Amino acid sequence: MLGAQRMPGWTALFLATTVLTSVTGFMFPATTVTPAAIFGAISLAVLAVALLALYVFQANGAWRWIYVVTALFALYLNVFVLVVQAFQKIAFLHPLAPNGSEPPFLVAQTILLLTFLWLEFGSSSPKAAIPMAARLPSTPPTPRGRLCGAKARGSTSPRNLRPDRPYLKTTALGRPPTKNL
Repeated sequence: MLGAQRMPGWTALFLATTVLTSVTGFMFPATTVTPAAIFGAISLAVLAVALLALYVFQANGAWRWIYVVTALFALYLNVFVLVVQAFQKIAFLHPLAPNGSEPPFLVAQTILLLTFLWLEFGSSSPKAAIPMAARLPSTPPTPRGRLCGAKARGSTSPRNLRPDRPYLKTTALGRPPTKNL
């Protein structure tokens, strides 16, 4: 995400394993609503938006930063739970924060939050969200609609100008393009 490069295989693996991680948390019997269930529900809701942004809207336009924000937030929730479980189950960390509210635990979670905020703002910046080709300056249209001696599609020659549609695109034969539904 930081380099604005798509890696569809790794992205699909990340999303699938993150969804499975959140779903499997609901397979344990519970009589009350626990913080784990709340985190799981939030994670699944965020992942639903990320999947929608990436696979339905193809991360186009605003959906790109929506995908980046939701994917990183889902990852943050998983890493947050990892830190909580590390302090609960790893023998040398548990004495440092047996209740989960002691300073070492709060310092670890603060560092985690600051790291993810840095990643979030670094990867969802406008420059990272715009593909390299879109950042290049556009070239002006060629004069008289000619490209290397061939008639250009959608030329702006006087023949193609109309008062109601100044730059009506036409095919090479001078006809308006057909609408593909």
